[in-house]
Amino acid sequence: MSRHPLQYIRAGVLDIAFERHGTPGAPPVVLLHGFPYDVRSYDVVATRLAGQGADVVVPYLRGFGPTRFAGATTMRSGQQAALAADLLALLGALRLAPAVVAGYDWGGRAATLTAMLHPDRVAGLVSVDGYNVQDIAEGATPIAPDDERRLWYQYYLHGERGRTGLERNRAALARLLWSEWSPGWAFTDAGFAATAPSFDNPDFVAVVVHSYRHRFGLVPGDPLYQADEDRIAACPRVEVPTITISPLRDGLRNPKTPETHAERFPRLVDDLRLPVGHNPPQEAPEEFAAAVARLRLTVRRR
Repeated sequence: MSRHPLQYIRAGVLDIAFERHGTPGAPPVVLLHGFPYDVRSYDVVATRLAGQGADVVVPYLRGFGPTRFAGATTMRSGQQAALAADLLALLGALRLAPAVVAGYDWGGRAATLTAMLHPDRVAGLVSVDGYNVQDIAEGATPIAPDDERRLWYQYYLHGERGRTGLERNRAALARLLWSEWSPGWAFTDAGFAATAPSFDNPDFVAVVVHSYRHRFGLVPGDPLYQADEDRIAACPRVEVPTITISPLRDGLRNPKTPETHAERFPRLVDDLRLPVGHNPPQEAPEEFAAAVARLRLTVRRR
């Protein structure tokens, strides 16, 4: 496992902890992890990309690992617009030129929304599951029973029993989700243990609970992000060059069709359909790194 010294920077409402691989000033790539994972998802990917001449930044999301809120009274929001605002603030704080951004789960949503809202700051996008934007207005509409069953953990967190359960059983719940969402991934005890301390962040529970309540319209968001939420609600297309990654063995959701991706991403370069689960950068790091490298080359040629 890669172990780079942690760096910190004030970006927006956060003091963001991140690892940096490669040479600062080289063409930038930002890699964003999901829930319940952390930067260890990108150990192999970051090493590969840095070796190819990229400046690779891998941040801990809000509520994870050593990243902290700068203010004690700042709302511990987990809403989608907050994640996008964090990424935009990080790009600005590090003075990164338009970057290739890549991610899955929460991180993929942050990357997709930043590309949508601020295409001038994003050179290209690699997004697992493609257009993973929350349509909050539709949050109360029932979906197919089998799909509802897979969302049990979200409904669990809607009540205080779930909040208490997450508080008491952070690592156990995360490990269960890893197993359910990536049934073919034989992750090791040591591999999981490398990530589990990130769930001890003092704001982890508050951010996670807010995320899974806000997306269903059960709690209000932070007013700081309402203008962005209003823009997101229109579900605009993403106009930057994009590669989507569709996991074929994801225990959480079924892959979208290439046609669906093309509707949302008019500059779609490719849709990679990989026989992996929910965490492609850790389950198929060579393929994930190759996708980012291909997009970097595509962007440079334009």
